[in-house]
Amino acid sequence: MLNTTAAPTPALTLIADEMRAVDAVIQQRLGSEVPLVGQVAHYIIGAGGKRVRPALLLLVCGALGCTDARRHTLAAVVEFIHTATLLHDDVVDESTLRRGRDTANQVFGNAASVLVGDFLYSRAFQMMVDCGEMRIMRVLADATNVIAEGEVLQLMNMHDAHLDEAAYLRVIRAKTAKLFEASARLAAILAGADPATEEACATYGQALGAAFQIVDDVLDYEGDTAELGKNLGDDLREGKVTLPVICTLRRCTEPEAALIRAAIETGGTERLDEILAIVRRSGGLAEARAHAAAEAQRAIAAAQALPLGDAVREKYREALLQLAAQLLTRRA
Repeated sequence: MLNTTAAPTPALTLIADEMRAVDAVIQQRLGSEVPLVGQVAHYIIGAGGKRVRPALLLLVCGALGCTDARRHTLAAVVEFIHTATLLHDDVVDESTLRRGRDTANQVFGNAASVLVGDFLYSRAFQMMVDCGEMRIMRVLADATNVIAEGEVLQLMNMHDAHLDEAAYLRVIRAKTAKLFEASARLAAILAGADPATEEACATYGQALGAAFQIVDDVLDYEGDTAELGKNLGDDLREGKVTLPVICTLRRCTEPEAALIRAAIETGGTERLDEILAIVRRSGGLAEARAHAAAEAQRAIAAAQALPLGDAVREKYREALLQLAAQLLTRRA
């Protein structure tokens, strides 16, 4: 069984058995005749993680009364796609720590990380073909393409100290929220949902993904390295302008803004403690969290618009509401 590092929330406890079934699919489909492929893939997937995307797919299936056997395979597919993006991200960002241990590129090198990321992408596409439905393949293919565009957009925005909120949101809706949206939409497709229900599911996923990423970006400035499992201030070092910084630059003094902009442009973290203090006292973190709360509320409204069902389905719908609310209080 794969390792999971975080204690399950009540929402995730509801699908604990199903997540074990997904883990079994992941283990089975990680196989390769090339030993290094398995080593790198197991290293990053075996590190655990929140598994939010597959969990989202399973929870939406439950809320719609869907018991299609393909749901476990598709949950594994979205986790493979997500893991592939992590492998590539860590190489691009030159990251050294993820989930509390050395990144795969630190252990195995950049070339192995990129190539095994490619393996996971191609394995995901083999699995979605096995599902035998063109609509499923189109949703996942389109999502993967949008995610890649989001990664390139983020790369283009690196070290741009004048990046605005609209440009930031465009990146996170492509890079992060799109796979959340696809996960929820796939559940609706498996359930044979009507178009309005499918769109409500997709909206829930997109809003949840946006809230998730904004909170993640907030934690880079107010979190704890031990809890986060990554280095505090990594976004600044990588020249990423995230919402907490954008909000801070609107609020702080000009000398403070000049210090932050210089750090963004150079990737310098020599004065990280000063910058963290500015971000924390400016109200930028609270403003960014308010944005996350608005996205979470949008997700809640979408979940409330789902069709009513029996007592079992209502438990799953309630779990979707809990998941959106709990995102705002996560610390890792």
